[in-house]
Parts: sequence; C-alpha cells; structure tokens
Amino acid sequence: MTLTEQLLTVGIVAFATMLTRFLPFLLFPAKKPTPKPIRYLGQVLPPAVFGLLVIYCLKHVQLLTGTHGLPEAIAIAVVAFLHLWRKQMLLSIAGGTIVYMILVQLVFV
Repeated sequence: MTLTEQLLTVGIVAFATMLTRFLPFLLFPAKKPTPKPIRYLGQVLPPAVFGLLVIYCLKHVQLLTGTHGLPEAIAIAVVAFLHLWRKQMLLSIAGGTIVYMILVQLVFV
C-alpha cells in the first residue's frame, strides 16, 4: 500500500470507530426516554451473548477422549460459584479463566 492508501485507511477506520461510539448518543439523547425495543434488547442480548460464548467455548470438547471435558466442567462450576457468590461478572470470568488455564497447563497435562 502506498502512503496515501495507508492514511486513507487509517482515516476511514478512525471515522467508523468514532461514528459507532457517538451515534447512540446522537440518536438517543439523555433527555428523551429510551425506546422500548432498545430497552428490550438491553435485557435479552447480554444473556444471549453469554450463552453463545459458552456454546462456542465447549464446541470442541470431546467427552470420550482426553480429559473428558473435566477441566471445562470444573471451570464452569467455578464461574457459576463465583457469580452466585459475588455477582460480579469480571470476577467470575477472570476466576474461571485462571482456574481453567491452571488446570490445562499444570494438572491435565
């Protein structure tokens, strides 16, 4: 790519990023109530995204070979326990990830 093409690419990416950040504030100002469809999406999308992530993370687990999905099951249990105990999403995700990495790197080698 030439220098002009590189600068144009960076400019377009920066503009698109800024547009996606500022557009919601322009479309839904703080003084007006949030539309019902947007509130509905705010309620249903987070659980749907996490369900999708769980399915994606477990799609290659083979219960009949290797560790039989034991590290994954333990990590899921840790995530569930931490979330029920503290109700802090970042703690749950970080705790489950750390436990899983310890299990696959040190325990189930």
